[in-house]
Amino acid sequence: MTRLYAIYGASGCGRSLMPVARQQLAREQDNSEIVFIDDALTGVSTVNGHRAMNYQAFLNEPASAKSVQIAIASSRVREKIALRLETDGIHLWSISADHVVLMDQIELAEGSALSPFVTIGSNVKLGKSFHANLYSYVEHDCVIGDFVTFAPGVKCNGNIHIHDHAYIGAGAMIKQGTPDQPLVIGQGAIVGMGAVVTKSVPAGVTVVGNPARIVESK
Repeated sequence: MTRLYAIYGASGCGRSLMPVARQQLAREQDNSEIVFIDDALTGVSTVNGHRAMNYQAFLNEPASAKSVQIAIASSRVREKIALRLETDGIHLWSISADHVVLMDQIELAEGSALSPFVTIGSNVKLGKSFHANLYSYVEHDCVIGDFVTFAPGVKCNGNIHIHDHAYIGAGAMIKQGTPDQPLVIGQGAIVGMGAVVTKSVPAGVTVVGNPARIVESK
């Protein structure tokens, strides 16, 4: 059985996740090829030593099974690509670096990307296509929605619920909630770089600062 793996996106995000993907296949003693998919390409080229091609060329590649990690920063674009992959019968691929720490009772949906030195605490639920960048952590009893993005160094403490498409900026810290009253980051909310979140954040807003406050639109 010939399996073909791909990192969808050959920009910075994709090039950073390719070594994570290689580490995973090495751990699994899987010698399958990993390629880049980039829709801007017209032919087959090479990026960081891997073949790179557009999506149609990837579909035309001979393989009995294909799996794809979507390495695109925009959560809305990730969702759109995930729907296309599902339509074409291609599996979302979860990847995890060698230095990731996974504790007990973790539910991990398909398509996640856990970069080096990420820690996921016990009794955590992670949604589809969750991206956790370098040195981020998710503590116990958190629920992370679909297509959520953590930039590097995010500190997500216990009993926090983060809804779909939220973006948490580099170095942000989210105060822990309680079992009966979790702290909530609403759908599509943006937490700015270095923000210290001490209370729940409504859907669709941007918060910045210490303590984090909503940025009012002008």
